[in-house]
Amino acid sequence: MGKSYNNISMAVIRRLPKYHRYLKELLDKEVYRISSKELSVMMGFTASQIRQDLNNFGGFGQQGYGYNVEELYGEIKKILGLNNTYGTVIIGAGNLGQAIANYANFQKYGFNLKALFDVNPKMVGIKISDIPVYDVDELQEFTAKNNIEIGVICTPKEFAQDIADKLVKSGVSSIWNFAPVDLDVPEDIIMENVHLSDSLFILSYLLSNNNEEA
Repeated sequence: MGKSYNNISMAVIRRLPKYHRYLKELLDKEVYRISSKELSVMMGFTASQIRQDLNNFGGFGQQGYGYNVEELYGEIKKILGLNNTYGTVIIGAGNLGQAIANYANFQKYGFNLKALFDVNPKMVGIKISDIPVYDVDELQEFTAKNNIEIGVICTPKEFAQDIADKLVKSGVSSIWNFAPVDLDVPEDIIMENVHLSDSLFILSYLLSNNNEEA
């Protein structure tokens, strides 16, 4: 059984994907050794913050040497669970659902997309990136039979709660919710909300305040 990191703050956890991304860029450039100071310049974190973050997961760095980039990348990949594979379905085969299905890194990092579901009869039966689209009425049966762990909700908000309920009943353990609504799910269901309008409104706020200061 792997190490448990349940006591690590979510603030630290949410920084890990950024470490993963920058370390991958370093490997692509054939950089295999880096100090916390050099990494801080790249990422915009302080060297102290980087050392504190990484010390939560063990001693990766060596004094006078810095970090072995390949080793650190592998460890963060493992901590993020990216060495695993996850059976995944997308509900809502519109523009957003199709964009996610076509996202190359989705499959690359172990999110094994097995099906899309939609209410539109014109979508049912076609394939998107070789992944079949089924009628949403088949969702629960398919999910229960195919070891699906992640349900990606890309439906309009008025349908999202009903879809979430069906996913929970069929045994899904986590939901990635793109619908602009907060869903009510049991405490043991892992929920990650991506409200696109929220990010857009923050951008609007920053632009508005920047213009006022100018």
